[in-house]
Amino acid sequence: MNIVKISSRNLFRNQLTAILNIVLVAFGIAILAVLFLAGSQISHKLENNAKDIDVVVGAKGSPLQLVLSSIYHIDYPTGNIAAQDAYKLMHHPMIKKAVPLALGDNYNGFRIVGTDSTFTQLYGLSVHKGAFWHRDLEVTIGSTVALAAKLKIGDSFFGAHGLTGNGDIHKQHAYIVKGILKPQGNITDNLILTNIGSVYKMHEEKAENTAHAHHGDDAKEINDKQITALLIQYKSPMSVIAFPRMVNQQTNMQAASPAMESARLFSLIGVGIDTLQWFAVFIMAVAGLSIFIGLYNAMKERKYDLAIMRCLGASKSKLFFLVMLEGMLVTLIGACIGILIGHIALEVVGSYQESSQARLTGLAVVPQEMYLICTGLFIGALASLIPAMQIYKVDIAETLTKDR
Repeated sequence: MNIVKISSRNLFRNQLTAILNIVLVAFGIAILAVLFLAGSQISHKLENNAKDIDVVVGAKGSPLQLVLSSIYHIDYPTGNIAAQDAYKLMHHPMIKKAVPLALGDNYNGFRIVGTDSTFTQLYGLSVHKGAFWHRDLEVTIGSTVALAAKLKIGDSFFGAHGLTGNGDIHKQHAYIVKGILKPQGNITDNLILTNIGSVYKMHEEKAENTAHAHHGDDAKEINDKQITALLIQYKSPMSVIAFPRMVNQQTNMQAASPAMESARLFSLIGVGIDTLQWFAVFIMAVAGLSIFIGLYNAMKERKYDLAIMRCLGASKSKLFFLVMLEGMLVTLIGACIGILIGHIALEVVGSYQESSQARLTGLAVVPQEMYLICTGLFIGALASLIPAMQIYKVDIAETLTKDR
């Protein structure tokens, strides 16, 4: 006696009820799958992009905005800071490494970042083709930029003012692609890197200024100018408390901790995530109740069939597992469909996201999905337990002698 085959046939004796139960389970699992996938990807992106960055220094304003714009490049900067003041801060005794950033332009939505060689050291960058920039108007582009913008070594392009769109194009100077980075799996894949002098040149009103070699003195390059922010590593853990306080109280700049602001960001969206999680749990509980009611009522109608099966040699334990399997099949099918729907939904949502840096994908797989399948099986087993126990109450002689 093949109990799997019998269970699958019994499952669809009442097709509408079975389909309804599968849809309920699938809907609840799909919500949880989307939350797990999105949460895992967001957490990975935040951790991977902010790796080894202890604090960000920039213009006063929202610290969260400063972190988002300087590390994740998904917001507008809080403003600019005097490059001379920033340069002095870069040589503070508490600082191990400081990376200057000059933002303000983009190409087809990809941000052009003025910086120096410390940026490549911070992220451990290496080139796939060509070389790193050396002079003004030379750029090294991320792998995603090269693919999406169809740029190759030696190509030239014009940057546009602002961090999005191509409204105000700087046609007086063209950037030249000198190198393409190896894929890093972080924000640098979506950036166009150049020296700070290139950013200054794009915004100069007079064209007679001469180019600066990148390998020259950084102090000369940023003197009497402005930059957007500094990415800083501490020399010792003791600086975590003292350095931000010093910057915030004694300068016209602010220091923002990526770890603190990321935690704050999650706390802001945490209420909505918790609400969706409880909603999904409620839907799955309703599905479990529906399965229980359906199987319980079915047992009353199938007592004669079960008695016949007992006469044919089926044991009580085998019939018990037969009923249990029916409920578990419903939730297993629903869980698999729900996970598939979750992946498709997240991929569709990700395709409509404007920011390529923060784009989510449904092509990823997370370990929590196995827990969702196990949870579905548990709900099916729990909902089927009481109906399955009715097997032990079936009196074969009494059931078979009754008129059907």
